[in-house]
Amino acid sequence: MTALPHPAPLRPPPPEDTPARCSPAPRRQTAHLFRAAPLLLDCGLPVSDLRVAYHTYGEARQEATLVLHALTGTSAVHEWWPDFLGEGRPLDPTRDYIVCANVLGGCAGSTGPGELPGWRGGDAPLTLRDMARAGRALLEHLGVRRVRVVGASMGGMLAYAWLLECPDLVERAVIIGAPARHSPWAIGLNTAARGAIRAAPGGEGLKVARMVATLSYRSPDSFAQTQSGLRAPGVPAITSYLHHQGEKLQARFCERSYLALTGAMDAFQPTDAELRTIQAPVLVVGISSDGLYPAAEVAAGAGHLPRGTYWELRSVHGHDAFLMDPGGLPGQVAAFLDQSGPPP
Repeated sequence: MTALPHPAPLRPPPPEDTPARCSPAPRRQTAHLFRAAPLLLDCGLPVSDLRVAYHTYGEARQEATLVLHALTGTSAVHEWWPDFLGEGRPLDPTRDYIVCANVLGGCAGSTGPGELPGWRGGDAPLTLRDMARAGRALLEHLGVRRVRVVGASMGGMLAYAWLLECPDLVERAVIIGAPARHSPWAIGLNTAARGAIRAAPGGEGLKVARMVATLSYRSPDSFAQTQSGLRAPGVPAITSYLHHQGEKLQARFCERSYLALTGAMDAFQPTDAELRTIQAPVLVVGISSDGLYPAAEVAAGAGHLPRGTYWELRSVHGHDAFLMDPGGLPGQVAAFLDQSGPPP
């Protein structure tokens, strides 16, 4: 494993007198896959006629950049990662073909857990490797034969699954704020969140699950900077903030998907020997203040990769820094994706 000590610069923006390239936001599309032959899940169950919802950016071609979203994310990269998507940024639709799909088991257009055989009212028989195989079928549907993968948080763990499941397809990968496997700490947090959902189904438990998760997504110093004092008389700002986050997720997300996806993350436990079989160049990014996936844990996963490169994002804002305080991260990712050979 090698380490990158300094952020690389982004490509310079176009001159100010260059007209901005304006285009309407891409629309979500849906592919219907596994109609002729089923997808065999890791649990042994065959599933057919799956929906996979996705967005694409740029002109279609056989090589693409595949973006893998976080736990409660969607395929609409333009809505949640503006620092990374756009002309002159790491995900540049003016020169690259970019694909992002809502994961199997999600709730933003793809087949959800309740539609899968084996659903037992609380869990779905899904793994991250199942999601990677469904994603591979989407790329085949789109005519893509080679990808560079970029994933953060759950998407970073899913990137590990892609590297293990589809080594012939992945040219290189960027893994941001994600371990190679869940620790007891991460599994414990998810267990508590799922317990809240099961104890209070119908939305209230999902709100609590989100509040628990939100505490792990930021750092104490981050909350001290942004949520100190009172939001209203007698109401601490952090209390108001957590309730707001819970209500927002309850309005847009499905508790079944939360159970299924967190369960799949917890069950993903590749061995060190499996990680050492990964031959693609991989940039692994840790976050200095991440309490959910500590930087040392993320770096340890990178250390097992024969062609792994580790870089650390310095931020006070914890796990969510890749979204709210990316600093030099876009430059590092752009430089790594632009390489045609192994990392230095």
